[in-house]
Amino acid sequence: MTLRVTFLGTSGAVPTVARNPSSIFVAREGDSLLFDAGEGTQRQLMRYGTGFDVSELFVTHVHGDHVLGIPGLLQTMDFNDRERPLTVHVPRGTRRQVRELAFALDTRVSFPVEITEVSDGDVAYRGDEYEVRAFRTDHDTRSVGYALVEDERKGRFDREHAEKLGVPVGPKFSQLHEGNPVELEDGTVVRPEQVVGEPRPGRSLVYSGDTRPTAATVAVADEPDLLIHDATFADDRADRAGDTAHSTARQAAEIGNRAGAKRLALVHLSSRYAGDPSAHLTEARETFAGDPARVCLPEDGDEIEIPYTDS
Repeated sequence: MTLRVTFLGTSGAVPTVARNPSSIFVAREGDSLLFDAGEGTQRQLMRYGTGFDVSELFVTHVHGDHVLGIPGLLQTMDFNDRERPLTVHVPRGTRRQVRELAFALDTRVSFPVEITEVSDGDVAYRGDEYEVRAFRTDHDTRSVGYALVEDERKGRFDREHAEKLGVPVGPKFSQLHEGNPVELEDGTVVRPEQVVGEPRPGRSLVYSGDTRPTAATVAVADEPDLLIHDATFADDRADRAGDTAHSTARQAAEIGNRAGAKRLALVHLSSRYAGDPSAHLTEARETFAGDPARVCLPEDGDEIEIPYTDS
């Protein structure tokens, strides 16, 4: 089952020649989710071939580099004769601002647009065997981050043992795997726990948006497969990071350690590092407790596939 992240925009507040403002596209088995929409996001969707069939847009906060792409995105969807509704999730207290921005030119679109507010701890969206949770972040405006967390999967079905117990191949296998006991022709009852292993974890990814390091980022998901974290500055401007409510690459790695993240992606790089962002990667890899090779500094258009750790 696909869970793929495409980095549409990895720059900080000021775009660069190589990096667009913030936007992350997530494809999960037919669902297309968008996290933030900096200016030009609709072009990035075309450029990197993700398509426009986005049903949910999750906004972390109402700063221009995260939302100025919304009007253009809606217009492009409209020009493509979209009919499917779009839901935009925004931090509590910002619905009016986002609606006014989205329709600033009195634009009428051919499809329903619903804007809903979310707070720390809310399930912003419930999909097929997963949910997107909002969590508190520490930025200089109303802000949240989001975590996509899949449900637990069924344990492995031990077909060989089931056959040894006399279970005939066929529907009774499915009944057992669904958690229901079955009765054999001789009256023997076989229980699910005899042939089905322990539930297996689903996958998870966490997107911090713009934030200082927070405990909420650590707590929102248990050992996330991927943490996408604000890394606006390197160590040389750590004071600036605190003053502007952002994080350094090293701080992002420290949060990754506390969360038990399996992989770390550094985003929202300040344009002052456009010529050479290598310090971010060096400092984060020095700090990350896991395999340093699993820390990355994505460029626009890069993709990360998130596999099951236990397939």
